[in-house]
Amino acid sequence: MKSVVWLIGGTSEGRNLIKSLAGLDIILYVSVATEYGASLIEQQPNLHIVTERMDLAAMRKFITVNRPDCVIDATHPYATIVTATVQKACEETCCEYLRLVRPTADEHENCITVSDFHEAVELLSHTEGNIFLTTGSKTLQEFISISDYKERIALRILPMLDSLNKALELGYKPANIICMQGPFSELLNIEMLKRYNTRYLVTKDSGSVGGFEEKVQAAAKAGAKLIVIARNGEEQGTGYSEIVKVLKDRYGNSK
Repeated sequence: MKSVVWLIGGTSEGRNLIKSLAGLDIILYVSVATEYGASLIEQQPNLHIVTERMDLAAMRKFITVNRPDCVIDATHPYATIVTATVQKACEETCCEYLRLVRPTADEHENCITVSDFHEAVELLSHTEGNIFLTTGSKTLQEFISISDYKERIALRILPMLDSLNKALELGYKPANIICMQGPFSELLNIEMLKRYNTRYLVTKDSGSVGGFEEKVQAAAKAGAKLIVIARNGEEQGTGYSEIVKVLKDRYGNSK
């Protein structure tokens, strides 16, 4: 009987990990929150995609029913609530938990690091000039307290209807909304920043996988200051190559 592995998260490194595990003699369940996230995953043998937002009870049930050997948490580094829930579900069901961590970005001269979104808003409230947000649709509410936000703020979000509707309902101007799926090259970032005459580029510390370095270089070349939302403490977990090695050593590679 094949071993079962459950991978949670629709990040780019999560999708790469799915490809790396294609040759293993396992049944791989992959959980994502949206149909859009599911559409980005390439089909392969023994892969089952689960599209569902799970709370603690649902995660416990999934583990109890499917009995995975281990759970790989490949959620975004800022999805701290989801990570805490996965950890608790694994603890309560005595299931092995593996956290796929994304390396943090290096410090850069052109960056201002803030502890959270509230601090970013406070800082930007005392500035002038246009702002370009790349922090996702979930954080848009935070920035509407900035004076003249409808005129000052342009934003880039995923091409999903609920994300666009949220931006419009909050009063962001349609002309200032870009709906695109990354990753984005340095050149494309530069063009976008120049298009909106950007003075401040707001981003998360998404690491190299999340296109952070391209944003750093683009901001410098477009004359924009980078505002970086720091991660919530030091993550404990395992890097990408280490997790691949652990799983291949454990389950073998049939190729």
